[in-house]
Amino acid sequence: MNTSKPSRTRPRIIITQGDPAGVGPEVIVGAWSNPRLHERADLLVAGRPEVLRSAVRLLGGNLEVEPISEPEQAVSAPDRIPCLVCGSDNVLDLSPGAVDARGGQAAYDALVKAAELALAKRVDAITTAPLSKMALWKAGHHYPGHTELLGELCGVDEVAMMLYLPPGDAVRGAAGLGVVHVTLHMALRDVFKHLTADEIIAKCRLADSVMRRLKGDAPRLAACALNPHAGEEGLFGDEEKELIRPAVELARKEGLNIEGPLPTDTLMVRAADGEFDGVVAMYHDQGHIALKLLGMHRAVNVTLGLPIIRTSVAHGTASDRAWQGVADHGGMIAALTVAADLAAGEK
Repeated sequence: MNTSKPSRTRPRIIITQGDPAGVGPEVIVGAWSNPRLHERADLLVAGRPEVLRSAVRLLGGNLEVEPISEPEQAVSAPDRIPCLVCGSDNVLDLSPGAVDARGGQAAYDALVKAAELALAKRVDAITTAPLSKMALWKAGHHYPGHTELLGELCGVDEVAMMLYLPPGDAVRGAAGLGVVHVTLHMALRDVFKHLTADEIIAKCRLADSVMRRLKGDAPRLAACALNPHAGEEGLFGDEEKELIRPAVELARKEGLNIEGPLPTDTLMVRAADGEFDGVVAMYHDQGHIALKLLGMHRAVNVTLGLPIIRTSVAHGTASDRAWQGVADHGGMIAALTVAADLAAGEK
């Protein structure tokens, strides 16, 4: 088979099913009939067809799920889901919301297959449905989440998570708002030993790179302070003057248009108002909470630093809502839209 990247007018995006016990299958099926997605990209799913069919029945849809063995066989349409069969069928009797090693293994298998296809340029982007980090660990795959696992699969050491909110009522900037995290999935007590000037500068570069692509011009960036009131001149901590400010100054010398460190409570308001295109947050909740309050179901997770494109919904498996037919699929539509935009920019 000729596996070279074919000439296509639309990017091909593979969606990983995520943990079958979570809301992933529902949000995929719920988003699938949106005709604008199929105008922008050719879509396929990696996972188990039987799980998707169960989600179709749950939501009362009229979609046909078509098993395929190669991504080139995929012919997507609003009424047809091509499913690249991967993983074991032992997930078919998973209890809704269960944190089970079988669900973790299924999510792992789909992601590995999708990454392999993306690296071979047989697909143009990956969009992931959520996995359970505990189920992933129970399956023997000891990664904090998608981001770190994809870094290893792609042979990349420097990766980062960016939460991105497209422009709209909540974000007035024409390019939207991206929040990149210096540290990510770790206990809060561990943030201080992982927060270094090198890591801060690296994440500033990544933020500049992706927001430059989305904006089409040099983005305006800002770095968050770590402590309240940006340390209040050392009264509440000295990380700002000893660590973050020197890193920001070095980033500016490299040509980045960045300010900081700025107090996060007012910075996020200024960014939402359009003063900044990107924000560099020092730890997970500092960036996540603010952006999700602005638009939980429109926010998109974009992995930076990879040689492939990966986007995701910004929510988890929602075990308390899984398989009840109530999951919001707006995040999946947003994630696929951003993936299509990024992939189209590379074609």
